[in-house]
Amino acid sequence: MNNDSNITDAQTTGRPGRLAGKTAVITGGAAGMGRATSLAFAREGARIAILDIQSEAGEEVVQLIRDNGGTAEFIQTDVADAVQVEAAFDWVIETLGPYNVLFNHAGTITVKPLHESTEADYDRLMDINVRSAFLVCRRAVREMSDNGGGAIVITGSIASELGYPLESLYCMTKGAVLQLARTISAEYRDSGIRCNAVCPGFVKTAHGLREISELDSAGQAWEEGALAEAQGRICEPEEVAAAVVFLASDEASFITGNALYVDNGWYAKG
Repeated sequence: MNNDSNITDAQTTGRPGRLAGKTAVITGGAAGMGRATSLAFAREGARIAILDIQSEAGEEVVQLIRDNGGTAEFIQTDVADAVQVEAAFDWVIETLGPYNVLFNHAGTITVKPLHESTEADYDRLMDINVRSAFLVCRRAVREMSDNGGGAIVITGSIASELGYPLESLYCMTKGAVLQLARTISAEYRDSGIRCNAVCPGFVKTAHGLREISELDSAGQAWEEGALAEAQGRICEPEEVAAAVVFLASDEASFITGNALYVDNGWYAKG
């Protein structure tokens, strides 16, 4: 399910893109689900600013979008660093003008028993997954409020509300960002800001495949049938991107404060 060659479908068919006229900031947009969403946003007509620590991958995505007629910019940013976040958003405003979509996606995972987890493990995950969301969303709600509103989508996880062995730190952080999405939706609704979380199961990205491999190395059996039992098959990153596009679009104009599970029924099964 690869849509790289169809970035300008909306333009070539005459169909207005669902994000036409919008400017989107995407954190962690250089690889995996972030990359798929960057391409999907561009295909739907949005102008894109990618904030990511991976410069080579980020520049590659931007060039692909430009080669297909879209507008995209990249700025290397450690989104857990307040100074870099503020500078990056200043640059977005100077380069692309006001933005009205934010996809807060940057994140990582640690697979380790709780009793073996260190304070350094905790600090790292909290910085990358939670502190970054705080810094980025704090800036975005202020400017979106001043500019008439917008849509924010935060990447949660199946682990936002369910607990899993060997992932206590990860579950903590993903629970935190889901609650951030819910509280933003309540606090800023009257400012015209919608905020939702997209919560995938296992996704076929480097992140997702590494997670499966590390869990199996610790004695679980995801590759041997547990994954098929939980969610039928592994999810493609483009399937998550499609959900993010919907939540960011005006089609979801009355949807806020929700967790959209992209997991083929795993969460529903408990």
